[in-house]
Amino acid sequence: MSISRQTAKRAMIGRSTWAVLAVATCALAGCAEQTSLPAQTDLEASTGVALAPYPQEVYWGDLHVHTNLSFDSNTFGNERLGPDDAYRFAAGETVVASSGRSAKLAKPLDFLMVADHAEFLGVLSAVRDDERGIVETTLGSRWSGYMRGENGLRDVMDDYVAMVTRAKPMDLPGKAFEKTSWNKLIEAAEQHNRPGQFTAFAGYEWTSMPGGRNLHRVVMFRDGPDKTRQTLPFSALESDDPERLWDYLASYEQSTGGEVMAIAHNGNLSGGLMFDDTGMDGKPLTADYAKRRSRWEPVYEVTQVKGDGEAHPLLSPDDRYADFETFYETDITMRPRSEDPEALRKGLQGDYARAGLKKGLRYTEELGFNPFQFGLMGSTDSHTALATADDDNFWGKFLDSEPGPERLQSKMGGNLWGNAGLSASGYTGVWARANTREEIFAAFKRREVYATTGPRMRLRVFAGWNFAQSDFQRRDADAFGYDAGVPMGGILRKASGAERPTLLIRALKDPDGAPLERVQVVKGWLDSDGEAQERVFDVAVAKRGTALFDIAWTDPQFEADQQAFYYVRLLQVPTKRWTTYDAERYGIDIPEGIPRMIRERAYSSPIWYRPDLSKSR
Repeated sequence: MSISRQTAKRAMIGRSTWAVLAVATCALAGCAEQTSLPAQTDLEASTGVALAPYPQEVYWGDLHVHTNLSFDSNTFGNERLGPDDAYRFAAGETVVASSGRSAKLAKPLDFLMVADHAEFLGVLSAVRDDERGIVETTLGSRWSGYMRGENGLRDVMDDYVAMVTRAKPMDLPGKAFEKTSWNKLIEAAEQHNRPGQFTAFAGYEWTSMPGGRNLHRVVMFRDGPDKTRQTLPFSALESDDPERLWDYLASYEQSTGGEVMAIAHNGNLSGGLMFDDTGMDGKPLTADYAKRRSRWEPVYEVTQVKGDGEAHPLLSPDDRYADFETFYETDITMRPRSEDPEALRKGLQGDYARAGLKKGLRYTEELGFNPFQFGLMGSTDSHTALATADDDNFWGKFLDSEPGPERLQSKMGGNLWGNAGLSASGYTGVWARANTREEIFAAFKRREVYATTGPRMRLRVFAGWNFAQSDFQRRDADAFGYDAGVPMGGILRKASGAERPTLLIRALKDPDGAPLERVQVVKGWLDSDGEAQERVFDVAVAKRGTALFDIAWTDPQFEADQQAFYYVRLLQVPTKRWTTYDAERYGIDIPEGIPRMIRERAYSSPIWYRPDLSKSR
């Protein structure tokens, strides 16, 4: 299984054969339509980038970064750094942070999306700069007056909160200004997009927050300005219902011929709503809901600065690694969790990815479609314009959580969570044929992506019926993985005569990071009574650490008539958490209850096993 970039010459060999093979493989394996690769010739013509016949490289990036165009980023200290700074920083340039210190990534990223909040996008930044087009509006005039008054920003913030909570009538800046702000994001992405070298996506954040419960989504466009300028961001001020967002996405694709998707944020603060059993209207989920959600939200943000959202120790008591960077509040208002065990469990089942994946199996049986059929990715949710997820180079979420001797004892945003509880996470690894918008978007769409909490560990997973340990010695092992099985994010169907599925797992440490400790397979399945079960298998352990794992793992408990999913969790040996780096750097104490060490990890997107085509799609 190759782990190095192939030469362009080799990539060109047998291209038409591989294109046919990719389609045939999906047909035989029952892959969903979105698992197919884009046509090579069309993409090469549009980008000038030579494409391999199948993904051979991992590209690293972040799709969830905020700049001074976001109201909260601006009010909490980032008055200066905009989209241009975010892209320059991600591409490896040195940027002067809001705190006045120079910031630089040790290794540049391959792609980035500035995803500023759609709600009042760019308004405060424009008011601060006294821009034409905003000061002439009633909203801009009022906020400009506030900024010159005695209470300044405080009055602006109170006005903003009153409008978004519907305590006072909404006063919007108007379509002309919204178009100006949206064009700033589009133009910045276009300026920094360099096919084959660095990919910049246009997008934004839809910030639904009913009652403080986080249902945020990032909206990611594949397209350039010819299509993205034909729309305006759909904000939660128009509707906080995800189904209305999906309507908007469908309308965009229908009217422009472009492509777009939504990525739900880490639901650990959703108050049970992220994977709820009802829609926003309170009615049970339907087949149409399930079909649309899996169509428009193919991946899910499982880890970010506000903690990890893979699993919870109360839901997975037998998983010794489930309690990882856990937030214990219910939602963004920081309400504590219910003390009633039944209510607590129900809420957590609506918040965490593994529980959502298990629910999805049940809905596949009941509805014929899986609403929670998502791949796993990671983002920073940085509000400093700096996409950092490395513990030794962590620049926090807001200005007050940038490096300094005060941040271990201060609170995020002044009165939110203690900064010491923030997590230096995360990034997404993408298996794609080239570093272009089209290829990376397609990888997200077919779910051939994985999340890490920061380290750039290479992780590749295939599932099939005829794999063996000896397959790692094949010169064409990558190609064989696609030929004889399905990659992460795919759907495996029952093969005639086959007994048990085998996962081919290759994991390689971050070249600049710590050794790997263990590889685990997380399995969820529906038992004979239709109840969702889970088990975490330790499939390889190297307690002193290793650079490489090559594992062919066969499910010892497989039942051919039971739906299941499998994803790989890869753990590093314990390393210093960012709080320890701060304590050593500034000679200060770590607050009580805050860990000094961290076991960094990666999560592959799942592979689903479906026993009967007629019952599930």
